[in-house]
Amino acid sequence: MAGVRGFSGWLGVVLGSPDPVALAHFYRDLLGWEVSSEEPTWVTMQMRDSENQPIPANLAFQLEEIYTRPVWPNREGSQQMQFHLDVGVADVEGAVADALALGAELAEFQPQEHVRVMLDPDGHPFCLYLDR
Repeated sequence: MAGVRGFSGWLGVVLGSPDPVALAHFYRDLLGWEVSSEEPTWVTMQMRDSENQPIPANLAFQLEEIYTRPVWPNREGSQQMQFHLDVGVADVEGAVADALALGAELAEFQPQEHVRVMLDPDGHPFCLYLDR
């Protein structure tokens, strides 16, 4: 089987947040994508390619009223991340400076030379990597 029957090709990624509107605005500013729908408990943004054309995917943010900030790297007995986002950039250090200015944090543990692990305002890890 080459996938589930009837898969349309559309895929969404959802991050839980105690404040989905604020987190969506962080990612809007970080990635340069527009918010396409916004409610207090659910926000979406259309993902776009490097030429700003929409792709069949979105990034969404949903309210998690009981939210525990994940830790990086994972530690026994602590809230683990569910997944992380990889963000390709042409200038890692410049992108780190921009992300910090928007409210991200540089993670203490950095396992790779050409990748910087960052934490968004809710603690979700995301990686800025040199995309050659």
